[in-house]
Amino acid sequence: MNILARISTAAGNTFIIWVLLFTALAMVFPGGFTWIGPYISILLGIIMFGMGLTLSVEDFKAVFKQPFAVFVGVAAQYIIMPGIAYLLAVGLNLPPELAVGVILVGCCPGGTASNVMTYLAKGNIALSLAVSAVATLVSPILTPALIYLLASQWLPVDGKDMLISTIQIVLVPVILGIFFKWLLKDKAEEGAKVLPLVSVIGIVGVISAVVAGNKDQILESGLLMLGVVILHNLVGLVLGFFISKVCKFPYSDQKAIAIE
Repeated sequence: MNILARISTAAGNTFIIWVLLFTALAMVFPGGFTWIGPYISILLGIIMFGMGLTLSVEDFKAVFKQPFAVFVGVAAQYIIMPGIAYLLAVGLNLPPELAVGVILVGCCPGGTASNVMTYLAKGNIALSLAVSAVATLVSPILTPALIYLLASQWLPVDGKDMLISTIQIVLVPVILGIFFKWLLKDKAEEGAKVLPLVSVIGIVGVISAVVAGNKDQILESGLLMLGVVILHNLVGLVLGFFISKVCKFPYSDQKAIAIE
């Protein structure tokens, strides 16, 4: 288990390398990755189950210690990021599929990646964990509702079907992960040591399948896509930091909310 844990840690630390490597491979040899497509939902469920295993009751303590900060963090995440995405889609007159993609990204919670970045930035980790936990738990309601509200003009959106699929892929696996961590306690914590490896494999698999299946579109609008993603994140970081500054939160909280 120790060897596997070390491999898992190394995989997590080199995550971006594996993403770039397999993205390049999927572009050059798309046929080798398109078979993953039908299993994307399963891979996402496994990733979310792993996220649930990393959460505990402790992560929600900040909700009671800093309720206003957590509220601001979650509210900003579901207002700023979808709002910026919509304005970029309309303002830049993006093609329908790219507009919907940007809005989808903006309406989804950040997950555990934001917790790692908050740690590296010396932000308030407890606040980051609480915002991530609450944002994930409310995502089956807010994410489909926001996508229905903002993306319907480009693509017919079935809010009911999206709600059901989000509950299946996000909420149920996360709750199961939290339950298994509570049930197995120390054993779950030992197993959680290999989660970075599982997450890296799952995320790399999903990205590779998506890139392979959309190679032509990526080549056609790659620079535009890259620019929109950078602008989306940059404006989100600045506004998140500004709002938490206006609320007069401590500097470590400002960094956590900006990243969330």
